[in-house]
Amino acid sequence: MSRHGRRQVLKVGPLLTHSVEDRLVEESPMEIRLMGVPIAVMMRTPGQEGELALGFAITEGIVDGPEQVAAVRPIGSGDRYELELAPGLQIDPEQFRRNTYTSSSCGVCGKASIDAVLITSRPLPSGPELTKELIAALPSRLRSAQTSFTATGGSHAAGLFNPAGELLSIAEDVGRHNAVDKAVGAIARKRWPLGELILMVSGRISFEITQKAAVAGIPVVAGISAASTLAADLAEEVGLTLAGFVRGEEMVVYAGAGRLVQTLS
Repeated sequence: MSRHGRRQVLKVGPLLTHSVEDRLVEESPMEIRLMGVPIAVMMRTPGQEGELALGFAITEGIVDGPEQVAAVRPIGSGDRYELELAPGLQIDPEQFRRNTYTSSSCGVCGKASIDAVLITSRPLPSGPELTKELIAALPSRLRSAQTSFTATGGSHAAGLFNPAGELLSIAEDVGRHNAVDKAVGAIARKRWPLGELILMVSGRISFEITQKAAVAGIPVVAGISAASTLAADLAEEVGLTLAGFVRGEEMVVYAGAGRLVQTLS
């Protein structure tokens, strides 16, 4: 399925108004089921559905790791996906069921209560040790891999980097939380550990992005824009390094500065 759509639009400028064909990022619903029970309907950009479902299961705390998911199986037309659990694993799907759909801008809006949002994270490792120079280099590396944003200007991106600054996984989506889930799912499918990685996002750092990282066991989150108060509070509480406004040689470290060496001098 295409990730871009074409539409005739009216381009208005200071001197000229004319009709042109433009490329828009695709957005369509996707349902995730667990043991036959729908647990989420999200608005996402088509593509990487298996990674999205697996990453969602990990970052929402439905499973502890990819070894607990036997398969992600499409149902019917491919807009519905079943999370097939490993043999012998029993999970109550009602525990994770959302009341409404997940919009492309908010992944927690459909949850039934505040308690459902406050998922307990797993213990985070003390490392990795990182330099400010390494973190400062991540936005440009992420941006160079954002092909959908280049084409449409309408997608968010999330990338997972190793401590050497190598981009291991990149995902783009109309929803920033979907991009995170896709990037996490891609790493999980390869059975690579998440505990030494850095999550870089192309925009602001919300509570939900920080929570997803904490639940998945990712110790470092960085973004090119600001973090929210809840994101900073959660990062402080769980020992996660949170850096925003990563632009050029500057950044704002909201929590977890202990992982940064040669930084706050």
